[in-house]
This record gives sequence, C-alpha cells and structure tokens, in this order.
Amino acid sequence: MRIGAEHVAVTVPATAGNLGPGFDTLGMALPVVDEIEVRALASNETHVAVEGEGAGALPSDGTHLVARAVHAALEHVGASTMGLRITCHNRIPHSRGLGSSAAAVVAGIAAARGLIAEPDALSPEVALELATRFEGHPDNAAPAIYGGAVVAWQDERGPHASPLTVAPGIETTVLIPESTLPTSQARSVLPARVPHKDAAFNVSRAALLVNALAGRPQDLLAATEDRLHQDYRASAMPAAAAMVAHLRGRGLAAVVSGAGPAVLVMGVGLEAEGLGTGPATSLSGVGGEVWRAVHASEPVQGVRVRRL
Repeated sequence: MRIGAEHVAVTVPATAGNLGPGFDTLGMALPVVDEIEVRALASNETHVAVEGEGAGALPSDGTHLVARAVHAALEHVGASTMGLRITCHNRIPHSRGLGSSAAAVVAGIAAARGLIAEPDALSPEVALELATRFEGHPDNAAPAIYGGAVVAWQDERGPHASPLTVAPGIETTVLIPESTLPTSQARSVLPARVPHKDAAFNVSRAALLVNALAGRPQDLLAATEDRLHQDYRASAMPAAAAMVAHLRGRGLAAVVSGAGPAVLVMGVGLEAEGLGTGPATSLSGVGGEVWRAVHASEPVQGVRVRRL
C-alpha cells in the first residue's frame, strides 16, 4: 500500500458508553471534539505535541496512543513505516467516562486512512476491528466512528456496529465534573456475577431505549434504568450518583456516562431545564461538585479526516 498524502487533519468526538442499561453495548457520540494533525516525515522518528487535555502528561513520542494507532493501521494495510509529526488539540476531558482513549485510537486510524492512497482499505468496519483490539470492547469506538447512537457487539468474527435511529427533537447534555475516575478503578468494583432478574431487567430497558430514541422520548426515563453497573459504582463516584439521582428525581433521563464520573442526560427541551451549554449554575453543589454542561440539539457526527 502506497502513501497518497503527507498531511491530514482529523476531528473525533467524545462518546458515552452504556447509556444506562446497555453495558458495553450502547454508545453515543457527544459534542466535545478533539482535533489532530498528522504529518508524514522522511525520518523514522515520531514527535507528538499535545495542547489542552493531557498536555505535559501524555507521551511525546511513538508510545502516544494516537501514534500507536496510526502505525497499527498502516501496518494492517501493508503501508511503509514512517516518521510522524502529530499535533493533538485535546478538548475531551480524560478519566471522565467520555471515551478519550477511544477517540485517540479512532483518530489515529482515521489519520492513517487519510494518508494512504486507497482509503477504503481502512473502512469503518476495519477501523472498528482495529480500535477494538486497543479498547477491548467496541461501545465507545463505534459511535466515535459512525456518530450518533450505535449498538455494538462482538462474536467469533469480531466486533460489529449498527447505527441507531435518533428521532428529531431528542437532545443530549453531558455534565462534566472537575473530579476524575480511572476506568480501571470503575471496572474493578463490578461483581463477577449478577442476579438473573437484574440481567433480564437490563435487557428489557436496553430494548426499550432503542425504541425510545427512535421517537418515544416519553419512555426515556424508564428506558435508562440500570441494575448492572451504576449502583455498584456509586461508592466510587458519589458526585455522579448524586447528580443522576437528582436529575432523575426531576423526571430527566440521566445516566452515568461510560465509566463516569460525567453524567449524560437525554430528552427534549433540555435547555429549558437549565441544561444548555455552559456552567451548570442551577446544579451548583450537587454531589459537592462543580459541573459544566455541553448540549447538543441533534446527533453528533463521527470521525472526519481531510487531506491538507
């Protein structure tokens, strides 16, 4: 596979996994976007500059996640190895349950797609397969690739994803706290087994959620109930648990975003509920946290790449 471009720009969204009942299965793209530029170099060295989230803390060489994903995708299609100059403009908060690592991986794969002469070799299906090798599960990578809301699953042939219908008028607001929680810690508190009745409960709610997103927003509150992960994680993220309880008490379909501690709200008329973009002043102090909100009135696009 030959190289067809030397310089590309990528935009990739944050994502929320689970959406309440769809543990490791349902996901949604969110209106917070990282921007990455990748330039091919004649040398074999890789240099990474990070602005915004993670600046000064993330690797500046080939061990950076974006760089690793670019090289993995190029290797997959048989393209020549090369040096890279990568600039990451990071806006997706880290360790908040917003899919920052999935965004980095998907951005790197998309950058490789832009660099090669035959981009169809890194189709969305191939990108999902490669991203899942990094992530272990596809529920964040899938909406980062396809945009909107997505159901993802794995079988003996690998990962798969199917975009879901989101009816006009259904909005989202993600509430981002200042505190962080590593995904590994959030997963460590989950039990190895759950009661059969709780598994059945979540199956019913996940199925209902697909229908609610397609045009029955009045069912969103019931459809986002969960018994598989949020209660188990509450002690590790008390502020998120308090926020979810507060909003659900107001009749709003609030869930923990991914592994948390960000909170996602789905519904109609969210701005009228004080959930527009900006400091969430009406929610100041809930859970002892300071929250900021990012609102979207329509589905968010997935990853995009352009040659420069």
